[in-house]
Amino acid sequence: MKLALNLFLFLFVLLISGDKSFSLTNYQIKRICKKERIKSTCIKKLQEKRLDLQKGKFIEIPVIPYR
Repeated sequence: MKLALNLFLFLFVLLISGDKSFSLTNYQIKRICKKERIKSTCIKKLQEKRLDLQKGKFIEIPVIPYR
């Protein structure tokens, strides 16, 4: 009985948290684009990617190596 309860709780947690994704806030987008040369296009691109992510579409995320 305890095994069935643990299995049910585990599956329940997976189903609840599986559909949520964390996207950038407007403040984070502005802070990232502060360093860019053309800020307006950077902000538009990141907002479009955020919208696509919230709709469930796949997006490409470039990886910038740490120096």
